[in-house]
Amino acid sequence: MKMMRSFIFVLLFLAAASPPAGASADSSSKQDRCHSGDKAALLAIKAALGNPYHFASWTPDNPCCDWYDVDCDAATGRVVGLAVFQDANLTGTIPDAIAGLVHLQNLMLHHLPGISGPIPQAIARLSNLSFLTISWTGVSGPVPSFLGSLTRLNQLDLSFNSLAGAVPASLAALPSLYSIDISRNRLTGSLPPPLFSKLKAQEAYLRLSHNNLTGTVPAEFTAVAFAQVDLSRNAFAGDASGLFGRAKPVQQMDLSRNAFRFNLSTVELPEQLISLDLSHNAIYGGIPAQVANLTNLQFFNVSYNRLCGAVPTGGNTASFDASSYQHNRCLCGTPLADPCK
Repeated sequence: MKMMRSFIFVLLFLAAASPPAGASADSSSKQDRCHSGDKAALLAIKAALGNPYHFASWTPDNPCCDWYDVDCDAATGRVVGLAVFQDANLTGTIPDAIAGLVHLQNLMLHHLPGISGPIPQAIARLSNLSFLTISWTGVSGPVPSFLGSLTRLNQLDLSFNSLAGAVPASLAALPSLYSIDISRNRLTGSLPPPLFSKLKAQEAYLRLSHNNLTGTVPAEFTAVAFAQVDLSRNAFAGDASGLFGRAKPVQQMDLSRNAFRFNLSTVELPEQLISLDLSHNAIYGGIPAQVANLTNLQFFNVSYNRLCGAVPTGGNTASFDASSYQHNRCLCGTPLADPCK
């Protein structure tokens, strides 16, 4: 009996000292949740940026899928997302080592004013990239034409940088690119006519405000299903009426502070319009009476143009004050001080 009690005691001790069933496997699995190539690329990125505190969690003894700013695919464990944002202490150029993240689908470098230099050629090797954001940084140089090799790209955001040169025509070759934002840069030149031409019934978003772009709106844009278009504060000229149409899906349109010149009387406004800013151009004719029937319209500004005739009344127009219509050639009626004769 004494020997039996001793045997049972030993069994209980061993059971208590041993890890629970599967614990070792779980620990090993956690360590395996980090591809060696991805880990090497991330550590190389950290080193290239001077091992900043921002990447304090990026240590070799921790799985890279648990690192700050890193997102992994749950099934494969490969790094598919890298989002680094809001750190003014991060300095340097975008490291070439980023090309080692061969499964990357989403790259975001946002609000990093200390990141400078050109967009590196290494990004062209990220063939799985769907979303590319490099915004609010000190990045300069051209918008690279090699971005046209990223055939899976859906959204491109290069806003609030110091990029110069033209919008590359190579972007027009991308079959799935539906959103482009390169606003607040130093772009020059004209728009590539075939931009968005490969989209199949997909709504498009184009934001190019606060640049130095010139030329006209390409005639090919008439066939693009824009949901949002912002060309404000550039030096565009000519006829932009092709962007309008009653059945167009446009919800937000800002063409303000350019030199556009066309007859607004002949335009049919998109039924889904929420915001329309045509101010500070050379647009003539009258305001379409249809504006009073746009039930979703919340913002409307046609000031500083060459419009004439009566301001439409009814519907949401009562919410637009005189500032929406001022400084035109001969507009009249409420809410302007000049009555129609």
